[in-house]
Parts: sequence; structure tokens; C-alpha cells
Amino acid sequence: MNNISPQLQNQITQFQQVQQQLQSVSTQKMQMEMQKREMDRTKEELAKSTGDVYKNVGSLLIKAENKAALITEIDDTLETLEIRIKALDRQEKGLREKFTSLQETINKAMGSA
Repeated sequence: MNNISPQLQNQITQFQQVQQQLQSVSTQKMQMEMQKREMDRTKEELAKSTGDVYKNVGSLLIKAENKAALITEIDDTLETLEIRIKALDRQEKGLREKFTSLQETINKAMGSA
């Protein structure tokens, strides 16, 4: 193992960094998807509601005076989440490709060593 070339050592280091980045991006994406599902459910429940509606503002619940404005706010949040999820998805795909490529390169180099 001590006879590993500096180039291979560099590739292994890159591989580990890409692996960490991939885990981080995947976790962020999963969290955003969970937030989106929660906002979708919130919007569904809001559409069904007939009485007073309240919204969270910090640690307070405040009565929402305008249900339509609240729906618009939720729609804006959903749109932002969708954009972020798409960006994270693209980033995740790029990292997966780089991960696979580095893995193949390292495996070939280790096999020939």
C-alpha cells in the first residue's frame, strides 16, 4: 500500500471528497423534498379548511386574515423548493458521474499495481 503513486493518492483523496460532497448533497435534497411534501400537505389542508386559519411566525401562531395571500405565500415557497430540488438533483447527478469515474480509475490502477 505504501507503493501507491502520488497520482493515485490524489485520486483517492478526490474520491473521498466527492463521496462526502455526494452524501451532503443527497441529504440536502432529501430534506428539501420532505419540506416540499409538508408544504403540499399544508396547502391541501388549507384548501379544505373553512374556519379561521393560523400561520407560524417565529414561535407564535398568528391568525391569517387573508387566506388567498397565505396560499400565494405557500405557492411561492413550493416554487422555491422545486427550484432548489432541481439544482440539487443536477449537482447530485454530476457528483455521481464523477464518483463513478474516479472509482473506475482507482480500481483499474489498483488492479494493475
